Amino acid sequence: MPTPLSLRVSVERWPIRGSFAISRGAKTEAIVVVAELGDGKATGRGECVPYARYGETVERVTAAIEALRPRLGAGLTRADLQTAMPAGAARNAVDCAFWDLEAKRSGRSVHALAGLPAPGPLKTAYTISLGTPEVMAAAARAVAGREFLKVKLGADGDPERIAAVRAAAPDSTLIVDANEGWTQANLEQNLAACSAAGVALVEQPLPEGKDAALASLTHFIPICADESAHDRASLKGLADKYDAVNIKLDKAGGLTEALAMADEARRMGLALMAGCMVATSLAMAPAILLAQTARFVDLDGPLLLAQDREHGLAYRESLVFPPVPELWG
Repeated sequence: MPTPLSLRVSVERWPIRGSFAISRGAKTEAIVVVAELGDGKATGRGECVPYARYGETVERVTAAIEALRPRLGAGLTRADLQTAMPAGAARNAVDCAFWDLEAKRSGRSVHALAGLPAPGPLKTAYTISLGTPEVMAAAARAVAGREFLKVKLGADGDPERIAAVRAAAPDSTLIVDANEGWTQANLEQNLAACSAAGVALVEQPLPEGKDAALASLTHFIPICADESAHDRASLKGLADKYDAVNIKLDKAGGLTEALAMADEARRMGLALMAGCMVATSLAMAPAILLAQTARFVDLDGPLLLAQDREHGLAYRESLVFPPVPELWG
């Protein structure tokens, strides 16, 4: 007999420490949507970040989740959810709430329910926001002890930026995220600058749908799809252009699809990156499971906030640790 579930949806605003800037603009707060599913005895939670780049708004995501209320009351399951909603932030919040609820109901961890090994701590990147070379160098110098830095580029003058960051953090592994901000005209120059700086990976240098040039380009540095990769259906167009794929739960539509997407990406020979939006530890917690087999991990969202939620993930130097049950899973 299907179990009727209650639904609670809330919008939360979490101030960012300073500002978070990428090629598309800057923001000073993270606005997240939290879905809670309950059966009268246990409650599961999931968090998502509506992202304007994908046509999402807080209002649309909230409305999409609210529209599930009758079906949840009639016994909608996590398996049903995968076809009841399209991939995206709204489904992510509900999918992760289902996983959390299943764990709370059963007294078993999500990794056990998913048939995965127990998660361990991971080395995560720390993001350096887009700014002037001087500002970015100062930010990198302040965290130069971290093993892994993610550098936001995507504007005129990027060769100077990456050179300044490398000089400020000579021992850190660097990855670059251009957020679709380069063009075919400056692609090779920017990649050459990244190569000179010893960059280990470049994310999404060209805009989605305008990245055909990557297929004929010699990849001296591995190139990772981000905005060009959403769920499993998007993977078939990546193989000739990209070496890796950044899987984010908000794009994939939850942990269920993200795990399946990771399996398919590995089958295709694509390296894995586990990424995130700027959000609290509740959004990062499910991604910890996805990230266990990723070559690159970028789950630093809570570190960019002025304050995280209660029972947040533990971060120690470059490591992030699995969630406690009080948070999720």
